[in-house]
Amino acid sequence: MKKKRTKEPAAPLPAEHPDYTIQSVARACTILKCFDRHRATLGLNEIAARSDLSKPTAYRMLSTLVACGMLERREKNCYRLTMTQWHPKKFRLGYASQSEEFSFSRLVSESICSSAYDAGVDLLVLNNRYSPKAAVRNAETFVRERVDLVIEFQTNQQSASIVASKLIEADIPIIAIDIPHPGAHYYGANNYRAGLIGGHALAQACLSRWGGAVDEVILLELPMAGPLPRSRLTGILAGIREVLPKLPEQRVRFINGNGQYEISLDVMRKHLRKSKANHVLIGGMNDPSCLGALRAFEEAGREEHCLAVGQNASIEARRELRQPRSRLVGSVSYFPEQYGEAVISLALDKLQGKDIPPATFVKHQLITKENVDSIYPNDGLISMADGDALLFSKR
Repeated sequence: MKKKRTKEPAAPLPAEHPDYTIQSVARACTILKCFDRHRATLGLNEIAARSDLSKPTAYRMLSTLVACGMLERREKNCYRLTMTQWHPKKFRLGYASQSEEFSFSRLVSESICSSAYDAGVDLLVLNNRYSPKAAVRNAETFVRERVDLVIEFQTNQQSASIVASKLIEADIPIIAIDIPHPGAHYYGANNYRAGLIGGHALAQACLSRWGGAVDEVILLELPMAGPLPRSRLTGILAGIREVLPKLPEQRVRFINGNGQYEISLDVMRKHLRKSKANHVLIGGMNDPSCLGALRAFEEAGREEHCLAVGQNASIEARRELRQPRSRLVGSVSYFPEQYGEAVISLALDKLQGKDIPPATFVKHQLITKENVDSIYPNDGLISMADGDALLFSKR
């Protein structure tokens, strides 16, 4: 009987052999290769042209890639890679905080740190200490550490150009908080608008309490911050004049409070020794300046002679608003506790090659004694925590 021959197994084909290629997967890869750092977002027509596919085929492939999470559809027929596909590396950001002196800047820092953690990015945090020299040193540190992007929060206009120059020279993009820096994207206050809101409130209070009588308007400035933040005071004055159009120019005084409570208290003490004005409107660059000025009037026994409006709606200002006889009309809120989510989102978009606006403004709202409890219902918990910290520090 003739022995049956067994068939030799076929030799395995090389991996690049066309018989091993799945055409739909190859097409999907061709589409994904259309995207790169310079083409973060593409339209259907451009994708079809680059991948040499018909528009109907490209559309079906794109829809599948969206459903699988490889792409996301931004708008009709407009696509981009998802974050994980676009840049698998873990970003490292630098954050230079303004200072730990102010509750506003502390809240900004807490918000940014929390949002960076949630987004899964590394954050190198340095403190500018309200010092131009410290800000420059911190910028040099970020360059040495080769961070991917810097979030800069520092107040001095002159050092802003030095800080920005060092970072830009190292090809490190910048997002500047509240104080513009050359070449940086801006996030923060809409200064003139915030001032206008405060000015309207101050003038309306003047009308209701004093029948519109004004002997003096004092605007506590912060010259080192530069012209854009100063437009906050310009807005306050414009808001007052929209309600009280006959206010004479010679009744307006600009006084340097340096944005700090103690300095504003001191300069206002000196001013009150010379001024006998009985109807004084006070506008500050921020709440510490405003509260320092109010304290000076209280010390002089002249608190009934002033009305004030603040900026930032800090916890200190909100406590003052809750005082029954407070002369603080209101404070314009900037919601620093929300800065982090927006700033980290802008930073990631920038690093992913997406277009971000040159300036993004917060939405402002006037906080008064009538709405402070509804907008900030948890302030009592903050006060209790501060009290516990004080007791602990005394032990």
